[in-house]
Amino acid sequence: MSEFLERREIGKTGLMSSRLGIGSTFNAPTQVIEDAFHRGINYLYWGTVRQPTFAQAMVNLANKHRDDMILTIQSYSRHAGTIEGEVEEALKASGVDRFDFLLLGNWPAAPSLAFVEVFERLRDRGIVRFMSLSSHNRPMLPDLIDRCSRGESPYQLLMLRYNGVHRGAERDVFPYVPASGPKPSIMTYTATRWGHLVDADKMPDGEQPVSARDCYRYSLSHPAVDMVLCGPANAEQMDQAIAAMEKGPLEADERERIERIGAYLYGKYSPAYPDQGDAEDVASGQAAQ
Repeated sequence: MSEFLERREIGKTGLMSSRLGIGSTFNAPTQVIEDAFHRGINYLYWGTVRQPTFAQAMVNLANKHRDDMILTIQSYSRHAGTIEGEVEEALKASGVDRFDFLLLGNWPAAPSLAFVEVFERLRDRGIVRFMSLSSHNRPMLPDLIDRCSRGESPYQLLMLRYNGVHRGAERDVFPYVPASGPKPSIMTYTATRWGHLVDADKMPDGEQPVSARDCYRYSLSHPAVDMVLCGPANAEQMDQAIAAMEKGPLEADERERIERIGAYLYGKYSPAYPDQGDAEDVASGQAAQ
């Protein structure tokens, strides 16, 4: 059996997650999400775009499988006082009983204590259970990792960009993830680099595009990565992601090819959303701006 089919505990939560999670933004049909759950994916992220079809899948699955599901609600709010009402509204709109994670989205620095206090109120009410955070500022994440290892951080999962084009986490984040002991789980996203890695028109001369399956395998193959978030729009894209779990880690020659293509794309095509850790590469001309 592929090692990518084995589940991992998220932080020290006791929740065992599939190596892939599914995000709601690209509006895959309800049945696609339900089928993916029955094929092994139990982390569902009602995130940037909260699609009703995704919510319906969460409700349908929760009727029989709630204890095996991990549901995340994301907030981009920069005002702690609005989050409680936002989560309450999300519960009402989705129809689920609770969320397992509140994810604070796209933070350039650690949120203030006020956000932790709001989370604790929600936790005490039984509305959410754990806290997580995403960031485009890789250099600030080692401090959160260290604080988690000392039991001083509420964030059981950290989410950041990592793929064959954007490899800065190999320098800025992954070396600081402990091999054992208390630590946050690491989830990555944008595995295809907004589709660039699978786009034949963007390939260097003589190269075929990378399959979506192998983009997910690339990210999952790094030992510091616990989970990868995918954003399918249809059954075919969902199948590609699940095929990555079934196939398992990349061979060395596969990784080398993806990184060769990735270096080309990094220098030629600017990112949709820049990471703060890439500033030096942009200044030197190594990364497109």
